[in-house]
Amino acid sequence: MTFNLRLIRHSLIFLLFLCLFIGGITWFLLRGSLPQYTGEITISELKMPVSIERDAFGSVTIHAQNRFDLTHALGFVHAQERFFEMDLMRRRAAGELSELFGSAALPSDRIARRYRMRARVSVILNQLTHDEHKLLNVYQKGVNNGLKALTVRPFPYLLTQTHPDDWQMEDSLLVVMAMYFILNDTSKSRELGLSTMKASLPDSVYQFLTANGGQWEAPLLGTPSAWPLLPTADEINLQTLDPKLLHHDYELKGNMPGSNNFAVAGVIANGAALVANDIHLELKVPSTWFRTRLIYPNQSNNTDSHDITGVNLPGMPAIIIGSNRHIAWSFTNSYGDFADWVRTTLDPQDVSRYLSSTGWKPLTTHHETIRVKDAPDEQLIVNETEWGPILAKDYDGTPLALAWTALQPKAVNLSLGELGHTSSIDEAILIAQNSGIPAQNFIVGDKNGNIAWTIAGLIPQRTKNYDPTLPADWTAINTGWQGWLEASSYPLIHNPPSHRLWTANAQVIANPPIDLLGDGGYDLGARAKQIRDNLNERDYFSPADMLAIQLDHRALFLARWHKLLKSTLNQMQDAQWYREIQQALGDWDGQASTTSVSYLIVHAYRQEVIQRIIEGFAAVIWQHNPNFELPKLNQVENAVWLLIEQQPKHLLSPGYDTWDALLTDSVEQVANALQKQPGSIMARHWGEHNTASIRHPLSRMLPDFVASWLDMPNDALPGDGNMPRVQTPDFGASQRSAVAPGNEEEGYFDMSGGQSGHPLSPYYGSGHNNWVKGEPTPFLPGPSEQVMRLLPPS
Repeated sequence: MTFNLRLIRHSLIFLLFLCLFIGGITWFLLRGSLPQYTGEITISELKMPVSIERDAFGSVTIHAQNRFDLTHALGFVHAQERFFEMDLMRRRAAGELSELFGSAALPSDRIARRYRMRARVSVILNQLTHDEHKLLNVYQKGVNNGLKALTVRPFPYLLTQTHPDDWQMEDSLLVVMAMYFILNDTSKSRELGLSTMKASLPDSVYQFLTANGGQWEAPLLGTPSAWPLLPTADEINLQTLDPKLLHHDYELKGNMPGSNNFAVAGVIANGAALVANDIHLELKVPSTWFRTRLIYPNQSNNTDSHDITGVNLPGMPAIIIGSNRHIAWSFTNSYGDFADWVRTTLDPQDVSRYLSSTGWKPLTTHHETIRVKDAPDEQLIVNETEWGPILAKDYDGTPLALAWTALQPKAVNLSLGELGHTSSIDEAILIAQNSGIPAQNFIVGDKNGNIAWTIAGLIPQRTKNYDPTLPADWTAINTGWQGWLEASSYPLIHNPPSHRLWTANAQVIANPPIDLLGDGGYDLGARAKQIRDNLNERDYFSPADMLAIQLDHRALFLARWHKLLKSTLNQMQDAQWYREIQQALGDWDGQASTTSVSYLIVHAYRQEVIQRIIEGFAAVIWQHNPNFELPKLNQVENAVWLLIEQQPKHLLSPGYDTWDALLTDSVEQVANALQKQPGSIMARHWGEHNTASIRHPLSRMLPDFVASWLDMPNDALPGDGNMPRVQTPDFGASQRSAVAPGNEEEGYFDMSGGQSGHPLSPYYGSGHNNWVKGEPTPFLPGPSEQVMRLLPPS
C-alpha cells in the first residue's frame, strides 16, 4: 500500500514537471515568434537607416530617406506582424490552402484553382512598369528579411506543423486577386441563379422579383425606376401549386461585402473636405487592415516630405485608404457588373473544340496539381476558351465560360499606391480610374474643400446587343467585351451643388448611366438613404458628426414592419403568448440596440414573412428543379411590400387561404422559436442574437479554452443590416474613419481586430474596445512607445 502511494505521488510529480516542461517549451516557442519592437538590425539591401516607431495601439510610423528603403521596411514589419495572414491571402487566391491544412481545404482549393490565378499573375508581373517591378522586388526582400529575423517561425506554422514559404513578387498580386474573390464572387454566382429564374418564370414575374429601383433608393445621379407592376393571374397563379413543394428553409442570403463612404465639402466643414469610410467585411483576428504612417522626402520637392497615414492590406506595399495632408480618399464596393457568363457550344463530334467568335477552335487545356498536406496530390483539368475558363453550366446544361475583369492581363497594377504621392484631386481621380483593383466607388476630398466621386478600377466596354445580367452567346460578330472604358468616359461627380457625397453599395447613378456599370447585385438603398438624410439634416460637420452617422443604428427601415406586426397581433389575442409578445413590443425605440426585445422580434418577423412570400415563387422552379437555390435578391423588399399592401390572392403562397393567415403564421413561428429558448420571451434581447464572433483563423481547430484566448470577446453589438451601423456577429465595419486632409490631427480611425497577429504581442486586439464602444481612436499615431532601427551595412 505504501509502495502504491509512493508510486502515485512520484507519477503525479513527474506529470506536473512534464506539463511545466511542455508549457515552458510552448511559451519559449511563442515568445520566439514575437515581432521585434526595439533594437537595431542590419539589412544588407538598405541604402540609409530607417526607423520604425509604434504607439500604444501598435500603429506603425516608418521614417525613411527614400521610397525603396521605406518599402523594404514596410515589408519587414508586415512579415513580422502578419505573415500568416498574408500567406492565407495568397493561398486563397491561388488555391493552395491544402498545402497548409490538408484535405479539409480541398473544396476551397478546387474552386480557386480553376481560375489559375498564380499563372495569371505571373503574366501580369511581366507587364508591370519598371518602377512597379522594382517596388515589388524591394517589398518582397523586406518581407523575407522580416520573416528570417524571427527567432522562431510564426506560431500558426507551429500549430499546423508546417513551414512558411518565402514571399515572391507575384504573391503581392495574388493578395489583390484574393480581394477580387471577396468582392466579386457574389455577382458571379448570382447570375447563374438569375438565369434559372428567367427560364422558369413568366417574364413579368422575373422582372417583378429582380428589378432595381423603388422608394428606398438614394442615388447621387438620376431618378430611381418605379417598381414593376404586379404580375396578373393570367400570367401566374401560385394558389394552384402543391404546398408540399415549399421547402420552408429559404433564408435571405447573408452579408454583402461592402461599405459606407461619404464626404462633405470644405464649405460646410472647417475649410478642408471631410471624408468618412467604414469598410464592411468579415470580421477576424487580426484585422484585415494594418495601421501605418509613412514619412520620407519628396524627391520632386526637397523642401517637403511625403506624410501618408492610413491602412495597408498586408502583402501589398500601398496605403489603401488614408490621407496625405493634401487629399483623403475612401472606397466602397461598387456592385457594378464586371463578370459575364458566356454560353459555349462544344463540338458534338469532338468535345475538345468549341465554337468561338471566328469559328471552331480547340479548347486550351491546363493540368493543375493541388498539393495536399499528409495526402496524395490531386489533379485538376481546366478547359479555357478565348473568353475565359469553363466553370459552370447554364440551366439547360450548356457549358459556361467566365469573362471576368480579374482574369484579364490588366487586372492588377500598383497605381493605387500613387494616391499617397499626389496633392491634386484631379490627379487622384485619374489614378483611381486606372488602378488595377476590383471596381470600387471612390470618394476623394482635398484640403481646399473639393470633393469628388468616380469609379476606381477597370470597367469593361460592352457591346449593346446582349443582356449582361444573364449568360449570353458571344459568337456573333461584335458581341461581348471590346476592351476597356476610357477614363474620360467614366462617371464622375465633382463638387456637387449639395456639397455632399455618399455611397453604400446601392445604385449611385440611376438609369440610363447605370448601363455603363451594369448591375452586379446592388444592395437595397435603405442604408444609403439613411446616410443621405443624415447628411442633409446638418449644415456643418465635424469628425464627431461623421462618427455619429457611422454609428447610427436607428431602424427606420423596420418601422413599417413594426407597425405591420402590431396590426397582425391584434388578430391573435387568443394566442397563449399574445400578452408576452405585446409586452415585448412595448420597448420599441426604433433602434437596433443590444437590450431591445422588440427589435429582435420585428427583425425575425420580417424574415419569416419574406420567406413565406418568396418561397411561393420559388416553388414554381422547385417543381422541375428541387435543388435550386435562389440567388441574392437584395431589393426584393420592394416586391414583398407591394404584395403585402395589395394582397393579390393569385400571388399568395400555396397552403394559405388568406394573406392574414400568412402574416399570423409568421408571428406564430417567431413566438414558438422564442419560447423554445431558456426563460421567457422578455428574457430575450437583440444583443443575445448579435453577439460578436470575431475569431482567429485557427481558433476553430483548437480547444475552447485556447480559442477564447485567440478570439475577441463575445460582446453584444448594436446595429444590423439596412442601417449605417451594419453589424452581425462576424461581419461589419472592419474599420471606421473620418479625416480632413491637412487636419489629420482631428480625425479618427477605429479597427475591429487589432494590429498584431501574435497573441503575446501588446498590440494583439489593440483598439478593439474602442471599436466596440464607438469611441474614436486618433487618426494619427500617438507618441512612440517602442522604436526599432533598420540599418544599412556599416
